[in-house]
Amino acid sequence: MRWATFELRLRRAGPGDADELNRLARAAYARHVPAIGREPQPMATDWATLFDSMEIWALDGPDGIEASLALEPGEDCLTLWSVAVAPPFQGTGLGSALLGFAEERAQALGRKKIRLFTNAEMAGNVELYASKGYLETHRETLPDRTIVYMAKPL
Repeated sequence: MRWATFELRLRRAGPGDADELNRLARAAYARHVPAIGREPQPMATDWATLFDSMEIWALDGPDGIEASLALEPGEDCLTLWSVAVAPPFQGTGLGSALLGFAEERAQALGRKKIRLFTNAEMAGNVELYASKGYLETHRETLPDRTIVYMAKPL
């Protein structure tokens, strides 16, 4: 698949990739810890626990997995659970390319909507998703965070 200037050669990741996916998530999401005062969910989760309920996609590079995508199929939509891009590739458009792939995957699965959630303190993410056509559907305030839910019709 080709998105922008990236040739995405994604592959389905498997349980044998869990350690590397954990390392990638910790590196990719580390920049958000100061803003939200805690580890974001994908950073704090053991990725080995995700393979039964999600499709995990990986983009390999010369030094290992450079990006990943975790998608949770639902009855009427596909939930984008995580987009993780290694720090050297953040800001290059790779994350946007992965969003495009996620939307294409949702359509391939016959879903008419893709949704996601993010921490309200990660304002750059909310802005990015809005620029890609995602609309805020609601917010959930928890004792330690506010979650912004967004969706995009396909």
